[in-house]
Amino acid sequence: MHTELEQIVAEVNKVVKGKDRVIRKVLAAVLAGGHVLLEDIPGVGKTTLAMALGKSMELVYRRMQFTPDVLPSDIVGFTMYNSGTGKFEYREGAVFCNLFLADELNRTSSKTQSALLEVMEESRVTVDGVSHALPTPFTVIATENPFGSSGTQLLPESQLDRFLICLNMGYPSHEAAVDILKGSAGRDLEQVQSVITVERLMELRREADELHVEQGIYEYLVNLAEATRKDARIALGVSPRGSIALLKMARAMALMRGGAYVIPEDVLAVIDDVWRHRIHLNARARAEGMDVSDVILEITERIQAV
Repeated sequence: MHTELEQIVAEVNKVVKGKDRVIRKVLAAVLAGGHVLLEDIPGVGKTTLAMALGKSMELVYRRMQFTPDVLPSDIVGFTMYNSGTGKFEYREGAVFCNLFLADELNRTSSKTQSALLEVMEESRVTVDGVSHALPTPFTVIATENPFGSSGTQLLPESQLDRFLICLNMGYPSHEAAVDILKGSAGRDLEQVQSVITVERLMELRREADELHVEQGIYEYLVNLAEATRKDARIALGVSPRGSIALLKMARAMALMRGGAYVIPEDVLAVIDDVWRHRIHLNARARAEGMDVSDVILEITERIQAV
């Protein structure tokens, strides 16, 4: 196991009990340079996890509560006239940080949701024709409540595809729930200590990006992606971008376990989280009550590593 990364997981575990698997995958996504969507009901620790993770890596993080009245300018910034200088000046938006927590993203308007697209893809914002680069690293961790909750609306497919992984936290286990009630899993972020600096995080990102991948793993990833496009139950299969996302996450997972190269188990550990929000079943499959995760599992059982 990678010592520093294990220490980060341990620090976050101080305030988020019983979610070791989720913490590791969110950390892996940060190492892979991707964005995270946490999809679950309110009150299970999504916001606390994001803030604790940021503190453990000395990331400058900001949180925005997305409501129907949040405007795109609140996110990307705006220009205003300075009567003292006689010039228009740019005022930075909330995304100018290392870790941007978009809380309950699906409660705001489609226009405001779309304002995040360029930010997430390009790590820069454009206001009045002028581009402004964001700090490095830059990661978005967005939370959303399930569709059907009061005041929510579905995120568009183009925005969903910008997220490297989509995770469900779920309720805590019985033991973890007892710890929370007893106070041993307090929500006080002061308990979380810094483990690495931003500079060290960037070094770890480079290590993950350069981790060795055998030709057989590349073939394996392509075979899996092609299987989603040929499956009769799937209306929209995995694109090349989805395959690249899976490779990035597999490399990050390999680094976290202390490996020098990617193995099939690294791929299988995250394939559902990377592809579940990218695959769309056809009407017949949905009518029969099929689940995307079940289809992905069937494909991984059928397609073996080269």
